[in-house]
Amino acid sequence: MARKNSAAEAKFNYAQEIRRLKDEGPQRLYLLWGKEDYLREQYLLQLKKICLPEGEDSFSYRRLNGPELDLLTLREAVDAMPFMTERSFVEIRDVDLNKLKEPEAVLEILTDLPDYCTVAFVQGVSFEPDGRLKLIKGLRALAREFQFSQQSQSALVEWIGRRFSACGKSVELEAAQRLIFISGDLMNRLIPEIEKVAAYAKGGKVTVADVEAVASHIPEAVIFEMTDCISQKQYNNALAILAELLADKNNEPIPMLALLGMQMRNLYAAKLALDKNLGLNYLLDSGAVKYDFQARKLLQAARGYSLEQLRRAVELCAETDYRMKSSGADDRELLKELVLRIAAGETDGAR
Repeated sequence: MARKNSAAEAKFNYAQEIRRLKDEGPQRLYLLWGKEDYLREQYLLQLKKICLPEGEDSFSYRRLNGPELDLLTLREAVDAMPFMTERSFVEIRDVDLNKLKEPEAVLEILTDLPDYCTVAFVQGVSFEPDGRLKLIKGLRALAREFQFSQQSQSALVEWIGRRFSACGKSVELEAAQRLIFISGDLMNRLIPEIEKVAAYAKGGKVTVADVEAVASHIPEAVIFEMTDCISQKQYNNALAILAELLADKNNEPIPMLALLGMQMRNLYAAKLALDKNLGLNYLLDSGAVKYDFQARKLLQAARGYSLEQLRRAVELCAETDYRMKSSGADDRELLKELVLRIAAGETDGAR
């Protein structure tokens, strides 16, 4: 079986890959994975339509569900001849490719797929292939692999505009960016938020105020808001946000600390960018943020801290993480203490 492509290296371009699929036709083997499950399912739907133009049936379509993969069932599925269609399609869901018991036998089957058969491994959002494994290396040599990651800023904003248009609304650019900032950049998470905001908005154009009024905030956005309040010396507001976070029993202190630590590291990078006149691109290239509007907000927030404060805040987050995992102290109280010490502007190791 010929090599189709190497591991997914570039950001997935949905429109480009759909055109490629229609122009070239389906390949025999696919590996579909990544956090952007909305695009993954949309691509899979188009792939199925081309392979099975008459729709799924019990003759030409097989679905195998993980986490294990039975070799006999796999062999029977790929060898089954299509009926009333040119191709057969085997969809393999959530099989843990990193932990298969007989990887060599699986690879042997995949190396000799019939010309009429398309097999698609469809992985959940938490899966990431272990490129050190022989099975993964072999699979990547045989398959067309797509990593469905978050889209570029322009593509995501354009998509948000189309979704609002389908709801009978237009949307301001700043409102679309604000929605991404507070509700995240995964499409399946954004869809219900778009519908909610569109239903709330009174006018024909969705504004930032509409987004602020009803869109749900992801924890990362709430943590940013809290550190932004500290940078503006609005300490009561920052503590009120922390109290609200801690009041929600779904928010565990250790994951919250991880988000706070990431935010302080991002602010430290932003402060370095300010001090050394490195600009937005430094933050984007360093991976601190994905989008330029996020970088601008981060730079603005970093102005309220000194470099020494942020360096110490990063150290405090690491120290608190150790204390949470090694002492018998109350994790929520440790998190409160951490926020208070950051707000106090501590700049050295002395308490």
